[in-house]
Amino acid sequence: MPLTPHFLLVDDDIDDRELFVEALAAADKTVSCTVCEDAREAIDKLESKAIAKPDVIFLDINLPVMSGWECLSWLKRHIAYKDVPVIMYSTSSHSRDKEIAHDLGALLFFTKPNEYSLLVHFLKEIAVNVERNTVRDIANYTAAV
Repeated sequence: MPLTPHFLLVDDDIDDRELFVEALAAADKTVSCTVCEDAREAIDKLESKAIAKPDVIFLDINLPVMSGWECLSWLKRHIAYKDVPVIMYSTSSHSRDKEIAHDLGALLFFTKPNEYSLLVHFLKEIAVNVERNTVRDIANYTAAV
């Protein structure tokens, strides 16, 4: 793990991206974050090594060009990224989406919270666990889900 944790957010909604980045800065200023508007952009950046290998990937489901499910499947098929924890980060709260996320290898399915403070708290928990190298422990996180 790098000295500075690095997150990758893939989300096509500009407001959600801005809110995520703002909440992450409030949660832990040491974490860097690359933001991509769609899965194809994220994959291109990963393959070209334009960005550092992320410690955690936050992936929306409904994306243009390639869905979050397709991107998750791609990540889990590639040796370089199959062990990177992926958190599906969506407005959906359907139990079927949570099952699909689990079946495809996501660490966690997290429904975008309505309260900013819940997002800050969640990101702080993720950052702390990344820094401790215990991010897989976060799989049982249930607050705001």
